[in-house]
Amino acid sequence: MISAPFDYVRANTLDEALALLAQNEDAKILAGGHSLIPAMKLRLAMPPLLVDIGRIKDLSYIREDHGQIQIGAMTTHYQIESSDLLKKICPLLPECAGHIGDVQVRNKGTIGGSVAHSDPSGDWPAAIIALNAELVAVSKNGERLVKADDFFVDLMTTALEAGEILREIRINKSNDRTGQAYAKMHHPASGFAVVGVAANLTLDRNGGCEKASIGITGVSSKAYRALAVESALTGSALDEQKIANAAAHAADGVDINGDLFASEDYRRHLAQVFTKRAIAAATERAG
Repeated sequence: MISAPFDYVRANTLDEALALLAQNEDAKILAGGHSLIPAMKLRLAMPPLLVDIGRIKDLSYIREDHGQIQIGAMTTHYQIESSDLLKKICPLLPECAGHIGDVQVRNKGTIGGSVAHSDPSGDWPAAIIALNAELVAVSKNGERLVKADDFFVDLMTTALEAGEILREIRINKSNDRTGQAYAKMHHPASGFAVVGVAANLTLDRNGGCEKASIGITGVSSKAYRALAVESALTGSALDEQKIANAAAHAADGVDINGDLFASEDYRRHLAQVFTKRAIAAATERAG
C-alpha cells in the first residue's frame, strides 16, 4: 500500500496554513494523520499537497471561559481523556476519548482531525452532537460558527468549505442535574464503533427528564441526532420501561449501513441496545 506522490509543507502558524490552503485548493490538512494516511495508502485520498499543522501549539488547549468549554482542534484524544477539568465539567468527553483506538492512537490522534474527517464509525461526532457543540471554522476570510447538527453532512463530508480549517470546538457547561455517558460496541479489529451512542440528559427537580440530547455513530453514513429518542424521553420520569421504549426509536428515519460485520437488522438492534445502556448510565449519573 503506497500512496500517490504528494508534496509536503509543515506550517508553523495557523495563518501560514490558511495561506497555503488558499493557494492550493486541493491540499489536505494533516493533523494526527491516523485517518488521512491510511486513506492515502489505499489511494482513497490522493491530495497533491499535505499541509502539516501538527506543530502549531496554539491549536492545542482545553479551557473554561465564562461557562463555556473551549477545545483546540489539535488537542489529542489522550489530553482529553486525562483532563481533570473535563472530568469535572464535561465527563462525556474523557469517557468518549477512552474508547478511541489504543494508547498509541490516543496519544497522536486529535479531536479536530477526527471531527473534520467525519468517519461514519468515528466516536467524536456522536459526542459533539449530543453536547450541542459549536465548531469554529477559520479561513483567510475570517471565521464562522457551525452548529454540530449542521456540521456532519454525509460520508466523510462536513460543512467545512474550501480553504477552511477547524480551529476550535465550543461546548456550553452543563448544570449539576446533568448526566452524560458513552456506550459503544467496538469493532474487534479496528476499534471503530460498530455502534456508538452518546447521551446527555438534564433532569428537573422532580427527577423527570427536562432535556435530552442523543448522538449516534456507526449506524448510518454519518453521525446523527436521534430526535425520536429525545422526544420520547423529554418530560417524563426515566424508569427502565420508559428508557427501553425511547431506545426502540434509535434508528428511526435513517438509512442503516449493512456490511460483512453487521447487517442492517443487527445494527438496528445494536443501536437500540446501546442507546438504552447510554441513557440508563446518564440517568444514574444525573441523579
